[in-house]
Amino acid sequence: MGGICSLNLSCDQALNQVCGCFFGGENYIHMMKANLEALEKTMQELKERRDDLLRRVSIEEDKGLERLSQVEGWFSRVKGIESQVKDLLKDKSMETRRLCMLGYCSKKCTSSYKYGKKVCKKLKEVKELLSKGVFEVVAEIAPVPKVGMQHIQTTVGLDFMVEKAWNSIMNGERKTLGLYGMGGVGKTTLLARINNKFVEAVNGFDIVIWVVVSKDLQIGSIQNQILGRLHPDKEWEGEREEKKASSIYNILKKKKFVLLLDDLWSEVDLNKIGVPPPRDNGSKIVFTTRSREVCKDMKADDEMKVECLSAEDAWELFQNTVGEAPLRGHQDIPALARRVAEKCCGLPLALNVIGKAMASKDDVHEWRHAIDLLNTCSHEFPGMEEKILSILKFSYDGLGEENVKSCFLYCSLFPEDFEIDKEELIEYWIGEGFINGNRDEDGSNNQGHAIIGSLVRAHLLVEVEMKMVHMVGIKEKVKMHDVIREMALWIGSNFGKEEERLCAKSGTQLRCIPNDINWKVVRRISLMSNQIKEISCCPSECSNLSTVLLRNNKLKAISGEFFQFMRALVVLDLSGNFDLRRLPNEISSLSSLQYLNLSSTRIRSLPVGLKGLGKLISLDLEGTSSLKNTYGIVSGLLNLQVLKLYGSAFYIDAALVEELELLEHLKILTATVKDALVLESIQGVDQLASSIRYLCLRDVSAEVVILNTVALGGLQRLEIEDCYISEIKMDWESKEGEEFLCSSSLGFKHLSAANIHNLEGPKDLSWLLFAQNLRYLKVFGSSSIEEIINNEKGMSISDLHPHISVPFGKLESLELYYLDQLERISSNPLVLPNLKSFYVSNCPKLPKAATELPRREQE
Repeated sequence: MGGICSLNLSCDQALNQVCGCFFGGENYIHMMKANLEALEKTMQELKERRDDLLRRVSIEEDKGLERLSQVEGWFSRVKGIESQVKDLLKDKSMETRRLCMLGYCSKKCTSSYKYGKKVCKKLKEVKELLSKGVFEVVAEIAPVPKVGMQHIQTTVGLDFMVEKAWNSIMNGERKTLGLYGMGGVGKTTLLARINNKFVEAVNGFDIVIWVVVSKDLQIGSIQNQILGRLHPDKEWEGEREEKKASSIYNILKKKKFVLLLDDLWSEVDLNKIGVPPPRDNGSKIVFTTRSREVCKDMKADDEMKVECLSAEDAWELFQNTVGEAPLRGHQDIPALARRVAEKCCGLPLALNVIGKAMASKDDVHEWRHAIDLLNTCSHEFPGMEEKILSILKFSYDGLGEENVKSCFLYCSLFPEDFEIDKEELIEYWIGEGFINGNRDEDGSNNQGHAIIGSLVRAHLLVEVEMKMVHMVGIKEKVKMHDVIREMALWIGSNFGKEEERLCAKSGTQLRCIPNDINWKVVRRISLMSNQIKEISCCPSECSNLSTVLLRNNKLKAISGEFFQFMRALVVLDLSGNFDLRRLPNEISSLSSLQYLNLSSTRIRSLPVGLKGLGKLISLDLEGTSSLKNTYGIVSGLLNLQVLKLYGSAFYIDAALVEELELLEHLKILTATVKDALVLESIQGVDQLASSIRYLCLRDVSAEVVILNTVALGGLQRLEIEDCYISEIKMDWESKEGEEFLCSSSLGFKHLSAANIHNLEGPKDLSWLLFAQNLRYLKVFGSSSIEEIINNEKGMSISDLHPHISVPFGKLESLELYYLDQLERISSNPLVLPNLKSFYVSNCPKLPKAATELPRREQE
């Protein structure tokens, strides 16, 4: 049967279908091709929008934010519809070949009608999903996790204790569990295992809170740690304890919580902190302590003693710590190693410390010597001293050189859990004469850093994770484990020469100088981090005293008589006493003083007597915001090597430059300059310019400011604040006129942090390309800046200096705030392989796309 179409239908059916094909409500057959093309095009647009959105989400998640549920739901729907469209398009070729009569009909009209209808419906769905894929905000601050994971190494012999403690906690009748035992036995590790077990099974609890208490029991610190978990988006540091307690109570009374308190030395008043009684809502409290009496005071429902490891578990831990290679060094070493492990009495800390000390020793004689040392000390002291301190002293004895031992013992003067700034620590050591005062070109003391490294490797100091501190860039710090600190104090009080005795009463809430100090015997005294407001005592017999640390107290006044007989004093630290406004003129009696720290005090002037401290090599006046220029004082300190004025009201002017030129030994200078001509004169004096480490330009008004990268070769941190400077130029020519155009070291090779605050005039900061090792950059409130790097200037710099190939290649933190005219960061896309944090706020002209900087090189 001939005709235009071959239809296997009855005449009535054929007529009905043809009419439907021609005149159906949606005309699905005639519109099939157009709808298919539209579907493919719209689907491609949908995938592109999804990819763009994924990039935005990835950037926000790198900042620690969490994607919104509606965004995640949209991604899920896109994934589903993408699969459906793909399946639908599989039949595209077959269905379009069936069309006839110029696309108005089909050889299989029913099948084509159904297919065309599906295409039309799917097109509408894709269009609707595309229209909903517009999100102004894609991520927000992540909700507080119920449990914060504690990072611990693989443990040995703790499984039974973990299960026993867990069963006690899960017992409905018990609300408070106390874990007690000697220092270094593994209480903190056990508590960390318990904490992490909650990660696997929250068991109906709303939140698990970890708090480190420590010996000085600061209520405010405990409150801050709790609030940091409950309300991390708010700053609590300045709030009153009563208000913080109320906030904690109001939040926790509605929650079923677990509070883990590590290292209690005495009873903690939970009511004062704001923690509601756990019996009211089924919550739990678990704490660790060295004293069983604390368990009684805390009214623990259950107590559990954390024992030392069994002989076999101790041997397993020791083997794991030492490693296989040393134990294979000689046939006698395994038996000797077992004897060393036995001397540790199952104490995990001792096993770890001594095991790591022996990990590099594969000579049998070294192991025999270790046995001799341990046998010599372990029987001398009963109890705690015999079982712990004498064992830990082995690592101290292994330090060898006496000056390294002195450096280690000095660290015990700091409070428990105190994070010690490496550079400050080295300055103390230089003042005491433990190490030489030689400086590298960046001002660092290599010997001091080498000793810190050796103490860290001996596990007598612990590296603290480096933190980016506002403006000052990276601060490198170390700390002492509290048991190691006890051992150091024990050694300082019982061993060595009489004149080497230590007295550390830091972080103990003292309100006055204690009466029990034996000034005649003590060599070094630390009263740091206390509540002392006034010093009026007069220690008459203190001829051996070399160090006095009084930083971070509440001192308002110091009697001149206090210094009267301290003629051997070489280190005096009064920093952090914000209410201290004056020093007595009797400070001139400290004729041996080499290190004086007055930073972060409110002293208004330097006493004339200070000029008589001819041996002074380090003077720190940073943050002395009330200090006015005191002419004539500095020029009298002819041996000065370190002078810190950064953040002080003691600005460098022309008169002070003349004084500083007299300091022939000056190696480190941190300063604030308010005059472009003064800056120029500083850069013209090689000795003076090369000593500058931190430089602040404040209130400078000039058309052009020139920074000489040769003269300021040791510059580490730069701040430009409240200045009007039309242009900042770089000069790489030496004073003698020699240029360094081909030098790979051209530029500020030590500059790691730059803070540009309210700088008006320049339109860009392209000169920062000369800081190739910059790690921290903050630009705030500079309304003239239109871009960070100008493309034309950047290319000219790169052409002239090919070694500047990756702009900001080492940058870790970039912050841009309140830049009204900022339109772009750079015309060319920047790849910042080391960027860890990137914040932009109140930059209205900066497109959102400009904030999506790639963090790493593309694969």
